[in-house]
Amino acid sequence: MAEQQLGVLKALDLAKTQLYHFTAIVIAGMGFFTDAYDLFCVSLVTKLLGRLYYFNPLSEKPGSLPPHVAAAVNGVALCGTLAGQLFFGWLGDKLGRKKVYGITLIMMILCSVASGLSFGDKAKGVMTTICFFRFWLGFGIGGDYPLSATIMSEYANKKTRGAFIAAVFAMQGVGILAGGFVALAVSSIFDKNFPAPSYAVDRALSTPPQADYIWRIIVMFGALPAALTYYWRMKMPETARYTALVAKNIKQATQDMSKVLQVDLEMEERAEDFIKDPRLNYCLFSKEFAKRHGLPLLGYIFSAIGWIPKAETMNGINEVYMIARAQTLIAFCSTVPGYWFTVAFIEIMGRFAIQLMGFFMMTVFMFAIAFPYDHWIKPENRIGFLVMYSLTFFFANFGPNATTFIVPAEIFPARLRSTCHGISAATGKAGAIVGAFGFLYAAQPQDKTKTDAGYPPGIGVKNSLIMLGVINFIGMLFTFLIPEPKGKSLEELSGESEVRKSLGSHNVIFSTSSC
Repeated sequence: MAEQQLGVLKALDLAKTQLYHFTAIVIAGMGFFTDAYDLFCVSLVTKLLGRLYYFNPLSEKPGSLPPHVAAAVNGVALCGTLAGQLFFGWLGDKLGRKKVYGITLIMMILCSVASGLSFGDKAKGVMTTICFFRFWLGFGIGGDYPLSATIMSEYANKKTRGAFIAAVFAMQGVGILAGGFVALAVSSIFDKNFPAPSYAVDRALSTPPQADYIWRIIVMFGALPAALTYYWRMKMPETARYTALVAKNIKQATQDMSKVLQVDLEMEERAEDFIKDPRLNYCLFSKEFAKRHGLPLLGYIFSAIGWIPKAETMNGINEVYMIARAQTLIAFCSTVPGYWFTVAFIEIMGRFAIQLMGFFMMTVFMFAIAFPYDHWIKPENRIGFLVMYSLTFFFANFGPNATTFIVPAEIFPARLRSTCHGISAATGKAGAIVGAFGFLYAAQPQDKTKTDAGYPPGIGVKNSLIMLGVINFIGMLFTFLIPEPKGKSLEELSGESEVRKSLGSHNVIFSTSSC
């Protein structure tokens, strides 16, 4: 019986864990580190932006971003990310992972720096500049999602593939932590050198003019790790699976992987017959794709507590510090451990079990917070609230947040892998956009006299949390559409090995097709 997999790909699947695996994790992971830093750092400085550019000396409270501006500043990068996931996911299957990877990194570097610049010193010019460049920053970040996952899955061996992809994704947690640490460091330095009274003591002097540099430094810092990894990204060879199965150049793939694995690999007989087989050339929008991969893709597509002091009791720099401290502690205690629990257990438990467990526990904790919400908002119960809230984040990352990044990089065929991962990631990002733009409005009190300035009445925090719990439960049900990739080769999962097997006993008439 003929081998069911090309020799060069089988060598990758059976390779022992070695230095090049960890090199690939670091190179791809640093991109994800930068992605997370750039996406999450803006939430640390939005309060400061409100104080700087929307200051009203007659108001009893510090200036704040108007609702539409706050939604735009927080959500525009997510919109760019969604578009980038779709576009660069498709482009990665057309031009190759390596080439497109370099393009996304350059965009991230340039737009990180540009996001900290501004046209003029008025609110309209500054906010327009931030939103414009953060959209294109998000566009570049969007490309990093499918490409990082695809590259790592195609480089990894079969035994530890899930853990390696999870390790790349876990760098997101490190990036979130880094954002908090940078904000803590910068705000501490400025607070020491430019002391200011609280807003309640002196409204005008509570935000010194030097504070305008704080948000710019924090936002622009994201360009540094991206710039440091550009050289190493460009030195990585194209993945063997793209070169052999998509570019149809088995000889080049064999030569590249001989250098990477440091072994002598030879191109086998009839390998060219395999890669030209028309059964491997179906398009994304075809009956064959729907038959093989439709259900998994559908599964992924669907797939006020008093801790921070009141704004008027702090100056602008103090507020940045307190927000950064709160977010960093939550990330350190729950978000980051969740990522690394996935790395540790994914090859033991499998993807399906981790995703199912994560959705179930998120549903439980969301309802546990929502139904007795009036109990949790009392000052004496705030520690319990933080524990429940942190556990929700923990099981999001030791659960669907990680698995929905990993599995799409494994179950689709090489020629459509980046595209399908982009679609999967983009639909998840669509949910994040709904959250960024919608939750601020939905969580407003039903009593219009109690809403935040500029916001219409909503359904309240309690009902919003109940709604999120229901969505988590639906995600748990859709998990049953997802196959378990643990212990299988990429070609076995995508069905490409079936064609390879059939060539051992059948004559095939070859044709070329394009999509």
